[in-house]
Amino acid sequence: MSQSVYIASPEGFTGKSMVAFGLLEALASQSDRVGVFRPVVKATDSHDRSVELLISHPAVDQSYEDAIGVDSGLVLTDPDAAQEIILRRHRELAEKYSVLVVLGSDYDDLANPTELAFNADVAANLGANVVLVLSGMDRTPDQIAALASVSTGEFSSHHAAPVAVIVNRVAEGQADAVRAAVEERLPEVSVAAIPESPVIMAPTVEDVRTAIDGTVLQGNPERLSRVALGTVVAAMSLPNVLNRLSESCTVVAPGDRSDILPGIFLAQQSGTFPSMSALILTGGYQIPEEIQRLVAGIQQDLPVITTDASTFDTAVKVSRARGHLTADSPQKLDAARRAVAESLPTDKLLETLAVTRSSVVTPRMFEFDLLARARGEKKRIVLPEGDDPRILAAAEAILNRGVADLIILGEETAVRAQASQLGLDISEARVVSPRDPELVEKYAEEYARLRAKKGVTLEQAREKVQDVSYFGTMMVHMGEADGMVSGAAHSTAHTIRPSFEIIKTKPGAKIVSSVFLMALQDRVLVYGDCAVNPDPTAEQLADIAAQSAATAEQFGVQPRVAMLSYSTGTSGTGADVDKVREATELVRAAHPELDVEGPIQYDAAVDASVAKTKLPDSAVAGRATVFVFPDLNTGNNTYKAVQRSAGAIAIGPVLQGLNKPVNDLSRGALVDDIINTVVITAIQAQADSPQVTPAAPAS
Repeated sequence: MSQSVYIASPEGFTGKSMVAFGLLEALASQSDRVGVFRPVVKATDSHDRSVELLISHPAVDQSYEDAIGVDSGLVLTDPDAAQEIILRRHRELAEKYSVLVVLGSDYDDLANPTELAFNADVAANLGANVVLVLSGMDRTPDQIAALASVSTGEFSSHHAAPVAVIVNRVAEGQADAVRAAVEERLPEVSVAAIPESPVIMAPTVEDVRTAIDGTVLQGNPERLSRVALGTVVAAMSLPNVLNRLSESCTVVAPGDRSDILPGIFLAQQSGTFPSMSALILTGGYQIPEEIQRLVAGIQQDLPVITTDASTFDTAVKVSRARGHLTADSPQKLDAARRAVAESLPTDKLLETLAVTRSSVVTPRMFEFDLLARARGEKKRIVLPEGDDPRILAAAEAILNRGVADLIILGEETAVRAQASQLGLDISEARVVSPRDPELVEKYAEEYARLRAKKGVTLEQAREKVQDVSYFGTMMVHMGEADGMVSGAAHSTAHTIRPSFEIIKTKPGAKIVSSVFLMALQDRVLVYGDCAVNPDPTAEQLADIAAQSAATAEQFGVQPRVAMLSYSTGTSGTGADVDKVREATELVRAAHPELDVEGPIQYDAAVDASVAKTKLPDSAVAGRATVFVFPDLNTGNNTYKAVQRSAGAIAIGPVLQGLNKPVNDLSRGALVDDIINTVVITAIQAQADSPQVTPAAPAS
């Protein structure tokens, strides 16, 4: 039977769904079978938003119908029958999932004692751990503590004592006071406080359009899922309108103010003003043909929405538009992930809930674990290719998720203008010009010093460091960034050559090599070297093995090293197999603590039945986790074959052996690839940080 976590509230509008989403993500990092159950849904024709949100999570494989219990009408007419159906549905799901996130009912209005008691009874009947979510909105810490005490008392009286109280939507700067007040009244309960997030609670542009019954005149449809934060009524002159713009605001303008439209579009394009979410034109006026021609020549994706209503009525409706956390707004989902991850002590909570880590490691579990580790100690990662739209899209996601602090190279106005035109918020990123005179001079002096023996002059150094790869590498070398990710628009050589010259190899590392982290359906394997060294010698192969084992351990994979060849054990001879045999002995001599086997064929390394026949006494055969290929040709082809044929997620190449982390992207990299590489680089940069706790090893 599975474990269940019942997330309940004593009132409405607490942001309970956001907490459930974040907690589900934490549970998904521990278990490969996470399910969702909502005992009671409202009796309407439309689907429950919260259920749709939770089952949309990548870790959940479940239909909407499979996740719901009964409708609220049955609870009112026959609560005993409702409880019986809920219990039966829960038992069915408990057979299928190792962990169930159970979401309590919503409240249509004010707190309802009957509904609270019903949720408590359901939680008790299901034998679930209860997590209570309260709203801190417009309440003092003492008022919140009083509500927490009364609510936990009600659940306890129904034999469903909460194990945790999470206060959501807490006013800025009040989190510590709220926690202290609740802990004083409930010392035996885990307490967390999550600050109010404007992005999560804000309506999207589509919510605003629906509220005013507007029509989209032009703009990128994808931007309708962006959040709308605040309203600016453009009833004054253009300079005064521009002065009032704020990030992601909605501008409401009379439709006959055609003079203001070019200024609004230019502001959106300029990069020197905050990026707007939408422009609403009121009054039902037609835009004059001359203005349409003028605007058509300005490249922009800003949604323009028209309505027949007056400016005043429209502004009122926009201000009253309510937002919901839904699966179709990645911006809001990333903000929710960040809010929960930064404010909820998930490790302590999972320990309280007695959730045990699965021996299976799915790609999603691995990804969630990496994100959590990157957030644990945020590092500064420099992205040299600030003019690439993929880099900017990845930057927004990284910043929204709170996994790293970013430095983007480029001319600030141009970079921010491009982000604004794409509808991306990178306001938290630092944008640095690689032609900044002060930095160029500082980096040139250091580069000239480093390369003095090669005859590099200061003038040559000034020219060299203005190349974005050299500039970014100098930032890492001088401690102004903790790592660098590049290669989306440059070759591998262009990305890593500066590292060889400036950062150089770690003490004890003979060469720079690479691994791919191969996330299969049920485990993570490490493949090296598949990207850097064409034909390593025995000594270099041994170095690659040691580096790969260390990288595996760094990312939570217990290293059992297979030195691959076309022959297993002593059955084969020849220069190629002899090289692997020699490399294996070198690894054993230098690292006696490592489990290493070689030469060994791939099937003997991964298949227990083959291993039993070929190497029955090996600690590695049949259960290898680190695979060292004899040459680049074999390694590169194998990782691609496994990636395509087995549906594995290949994360990398991850460079190893450098003093500081620099990683290369494929020029065909997708946004998700860039995000993963930044996360990997951030974790590599944490390596020497004593406060970071390594993830539990995956077998």
